[in-house]
Amino acid sequence: MEKEIKSSIQDVISTRVPVSYEKVKIGDIQDYLEEKAPEFNIMDYVYILDDEGILKGVISIKQILSSAHSLKAKEVMHPHPITISPEEEVENVVYLSLSHSLKSLPVTGPDKKFVGVVAHHDILKFFNQEVESDIFKFGGIFHKVGEEYTTISSSAQHMIRSRLPWLIIGVMGGIMAASVISLFEDLLSSFIALASFIPVMVYMSDAAGTQSEALIIRSLALDPNLSFKTYLIREIKVGLVLALVSGGLAGIMALITRQNIILGLIIFLSMFLSIMASVIIATWAPLLFKKINFDPAVATGPLATIISDLVTLSIYLGVALLLLSSTTI
Repeated sequence: MEKEIKSSIQDVISTRVPVSYEKVKIGDIQDYLEEKAPEFNIMDYVYILDDEGILKGVISIKQILSSAHSLKAKEVMHPHPITISPEEEVENVVYLSLSHSLKSLPVTGPDKKFVGVVAHHDILKFFNQEVESDIFKFGGIFHKVGEEYTTISSSAQHMIRSRLPWLIIGVMGGIMAASVISLFEDLLSSFIALASFIPVMVYMSDAAGTQSEALIIRSLALDPNLSFKTYLIREIKVGLVLALVSGGLAGIMALITRQNIILGLIIFLSMFLSIMASVIIATWAPLLFKKINFDPAVATGPLATIISDLVTLSIYLGVALLLLSSTTI
């Protein structure tokens, strides 16, 4: 049975937290904390309000205990604190907490008035949900994150329903890949050595693409405002080096083992182009999904792998046909 998941900020707002006002002295705040401590759900910070209830700043408990009693809250507090709205996206809450090292996040309404706090344990729950969700999607499992995949009690029916859709899509992708290969049957039959390198070509492009997928998904999770252009340019630069080294090594090995310079050239060019294509596809797809407000994790895993395999086979056999048709072997 699937456990209940708190899926919105409004579900986890804590209102029993220490609050004070700008003109209150630190000594008085200390007395207030000692007296009211049992009533609070959270005691990470003291939230400083003005007379209208608008959040003006925060003071950590450590600052309260280490500051002079005569100072006013306004003199000690951190002004302009990072806040969230009750309608804030869960992903953004996790990002703000991690990127600014905040134990909890204050919630304010449209009028900037203090509403409450999202505590660290709820932020961790949200983070865990996001990680689990992305991992399942990365593996091609249609799954609403809940208890059934963290225990051994999941029913066979549920596991089949969660895992089968992408496997069916994988079968269709495999049939398409077989169709691509069938277009080059004459080429493969006349130069059988090409067939022996197909697994290597597919594996290398998949491996490079998987690396790019993992990195872009992690980057998007850590920074929702990630620059599309900057990240893509950097990944292309990295991909160029990976493709040159991998393609060069594979080409040299093909030349040494098969004693055929044309085959070595085919392997080098094909692997270089296929790795570059795989890196671009694996990086571009999640970024595109992010721009259209669709979960980037859906663009990874089996979907990107199927596309990458089809592109790799097309590049490999296309390059081979081009070079062999213009060269006598």
